[in-house]
Amino acid sequence: MLRMTISSWLLLTYKVPAEPSRKRIALWRRLKGMGAVYLQNGVCLLPKTDDHTRRLKMIENEISEMEGDSVLLETVALDPSQETKVVGRFKADRDEAYKEFVDKCQDFEAEIAKETEAKHFTYAELEENDVDLKKLQSWLETIQKLDFYDAPMGEDARAKLKHCEQLLDGYAQSVFNAQDENK
Repeated sequence: MLRMTISSWLLLTYKVPAEPSRKRIALWRRLKGMGAVYLQNGVCLLPKTDDHTRRLKMIENEISEMEGDSVLLETVALDPSQETKVVGRFKADRDEAYKEFVDKCQDFEAEIAKETEAKHFTYAELEENDVDLKKLQSWLETIQKLDFYDAPMGEDARAKLKHCEQLLDGYAQSVFNAQDENK
């Protein structure tokens, strides 16, 4: 787990034309996809890293190409309470993503329970569930990359994924046993 003890951030302020809206939305998605926290419309923060600096400079160039305006600054909190507030925003964003992830894990658990109760032990179903588990694993990895300050729900999400992996292992064993019986 990447652990950051950075107390300086990159602050990007920007204004882009309202139309075409797809460009504005794509910009917002890219910044959110990097883990940016929006302080208000067109004002976002990221922890200062070389990667974030490089990527934000590229975005700054794209904003200019959109005939927009932007300013990229390095900033620090004025006092510890402000830093706590900013870090809290990052953690809250990640906790929201972890909560959504845990909900999807519960859907996965329910699917395994349904198939087990119905004794639907086929390789096709196992393969489908394996694909779903790989999606969950990949999703958690993505969230963790953006969890710059160890959001509280991270542990719950990792535990939930581990439980899903164990459930699929048990389901797989049932499939193998059922297929052996059918020979």
